[in-house]
Amino acid sequence: MPPQQEFPHYIEFRHVYKTFDKPVLVDSNFYIDAGETIAIIGRSGVGKSVSLGHIMGFLKPDKGRVIVAHEDITDYPEAELRRIRKKVTMVFQSGALFDSMTVGENIEFSLELRDDYDVQNKEDVVQGLLDLVDLSEYRDVYPTDLSTGYKRAVAIARALAAQPECILYDEPTTMVDPIMSDHLGNLMLRLKQQLRLTSAVVTHDLELMRKVADKVVILHQGQVIYFGPVSQLDQSQHEHIKEFLAMDRVELG
Repeated sequence: MPPQQEFPHYIEFRHVYKTFDKPVLVDSNFYIDAGETIAIIGRSGVGKSVSLGHIMGFLKPDKGRVIVAHEDITDYPEAELRRIRKKVTMVFQSGALFDSMTVGENIEFSLELRDDYDVQNKEDVVQGLLDLVDLSEYRDVYPTDLSTGYKRAVAIARALAAQPECILYDEPTTMVDPIMSDHLGNLMLRLKQQLRLTSAVVTHDLELMRKVADKVVILHQGQVIYFGPVSQLDQSQHEHIKEFLAMDRVELG
């Protein structure tokens, strides 16, 4: 059976369990279809970043199956996971940039292994990505001279240089000011609309969730207590969800 018939969703968690000192994911079930953006939200320590770790293959579930790029990667060896990571890339909260390289060089680093690109091709791709993320004027600047928000925008551009099918964002608007947070949200929305990338966004930021996500997963005490359209979240009668949304309205107010 072709992979896309056996595993129709681009990413899927099937009854995933993961325990460290305590249960972090408990019978976790959700999926992301190609071209969709899903937000994974919840309080600290509920398994949001752990979920991304499973998608990237950095973590293995104790029980259950993890599907990525229409393939069951649960038991894949590292060599096979490296192949999957060419399709699915992650933008880390820290940005994970090389401080010894300029912004342009950081982005070009993702192109180093592309033997189908000559020097001019690489220059053109870097410039195009800088334009896409509104960072053209920062090409020759070093990461240490950038704010947290701009570092994340550079990290997004570097991730895009690898031409992935899917991007995972880990708390992209944490520790940035409201203007930069809005800028990053608009950038993510533009990438979704123009490139039709599949993406998952771990966030505490409900405003960002409403701006970019089609569906949302809410985790509470390791369990998925809501999985569905963002548009229907406010109708949930689950006490924790009502409390979570009410707290966000207080903060916004």
